[in-house]
Amino acid sequence: MTIAVTGGYVVPVVGTPIDGGTVLIDGGKIVAVGPAADVDIPDDAEVVDASGSWVLPGFVEAHGHLGVHEEAEGWAGQDTNEMTDPNTARVKAIDGINPADEGFRDALAGGVTTIVVKPGSGNVIGGQTVAVKAWGRTVDDMLLRDPVSMKSALGENPKRVYGDKKMMPSTRLGVAAVIREALTKAQDYKAKREHAETEGKPFDRDLTNEALVRVLDGELPWCQHAHRADDIATALRLADEFGYKLVLNHGTEAHLLADLIAERDIPVVIGPLFTSRVKVELRQRTLRNPGILAKAGVRIAITTDHPVVPINFLVHQVTLAVKEGLNEETGLRSITVNPAEMLGLDDRVGALKPGLDADLVIWSGDPLDVMSRAMRVFINGNEVYHFDETQGIGVTKDPYYRG
Repeated sequence: MTIAVTGGYVVPVVGTPIDGGTVLIDGGKIVAVGPAADVDIPDDAEVVDASGSWVLPGFVEAHGHLGVHEEAEGWAGQDTNEMTDPNTARVKAIDGINPADEGFRDALAGGVTTIVVKPGSGNVIGGQTVAVKAWGRTVDDMLLRDPVSMKSALGENPKRVYGDKKMMPSTRLGVAAVIREALTKAQDYKAKREHAETEGKPFDRDLTNEALVRVLDGELPWCQHAHRADDIATALRLADEFGYKLVLNHGTEAHLLADLIAERDIPVVIGPLFTSRVKVELRQRTLRNPGILAKAGVRIAITTDHPVVPINFLVHQVTLAVKEGLNEETGLRSITVNPAEMLGLDDRVGALKPGLDADLVIWSGDPLDVMSRAMRVFINGNEVYHFDETQGIGVTKDPYYRG
C-alpha cells in the first residue's frame, strides 16, 4: 500500500526541514522525502493531509523496561532482573516482554515508536537487550533487532543486591572483579572453541560465554549502567582493558568527565531526568547535563528509563534540557538518530529518509512545545494510533485477532 503524507512541516532530522513537504511510503518503507514538487505521488496512493502539522520520525527510546517491568501488575509483571546470579549474560529481554503492558500505549501517545528494552541493573551483567516497535500482538511481531547490546551495571545496585545476600559482589571493587572475571573466562572460552573447531572436535557450548564473546568481538555494544563519576571512570578503564564498544547509560555525573568521555568518543544515554535525588548516586542530577556533554562533543541520547519516568514524557525531558542549555537540533537527535546510531539501528529507524522503516508521527505542532500532541502515529506504514479530538482521547489500533 502506498501512502503520501503531504503538506506538513517535515523534519527529517538528518536533513533540512521542509515546509509543505511530502513523505511517500510504500510497502512499509519510506521511498521519498522532499518538497511537494519533487515527489511524484501515484494515482492509487492514500493521501494523508498533514497541513498545519509537523511530521517527524518516531522517537527512539534507548533504555527502557517496557513489557518486562509491567505497570500496575506488582510482582507478577516484574521480569526485569534475574537476580539469582551476578552474571546472567545468557538471559534475553525478548523472553520477558508482554506486549499488553500499558507502557506501549503510552509510548505511542508520546510519539515513541522504537524501544530498546533492557534487563535491569540488579545484576553486574544483566543480559541481552532487544529493540522492538511499540505495537504488535506478540513480541516477535514487534521485533526490530535481537540482541542489540549487553546490559551491565556498576555502582550501588548490584553492590546492594548481592551484599544483602552476603555474597560477592558487596563492594564496587567486587563488581568490577565480576566483570573482569566473566570477560576473561569468555576470552579463554573463545580460544578453546576456536581450537576445537580447528581440530574438528566437538565442543560443549555455554550460553553465557557465547553471549560475552559477541561483546568481545564487537558485535554487541556494552551498555554500562553508571551514575557516579568514579563508576564512569571504571567503565572507561574496563572498556580500555577489554576493547569492547562502550555505551554509557544514565551518566548522572558524566558532565564532570565530559572532556574524557568526548576524547574516547563514548556515547552517553542520559537519564532519567525527571526524578528526585533518591540515592547517593543521584546527588549531581541536573537538567544541564545533556547540554554540557553535547557542547563538549559527546554524542548523547536521552532516556526515560521507563517506568522510572513514563515513556510518553520522553520529549518533555528534551524540552527541559533545551531550556537548560541543550541545542534544539541536538535535542531532537537525542531521541531519534543518535540512539539509533549508538545501538546499530540507524539502518531501520531514527530519521525520515528513503530506505528506512515508515515509522513517523504527525504532531499538532513543534513536539518540543509541551502543548503539542502526537495526532497520528505510523509504524511500518501502518497507522496504529490517533488522537480523537471529539472525545479528547488517544486511540490505539487493536493488534489482536478477535475472530
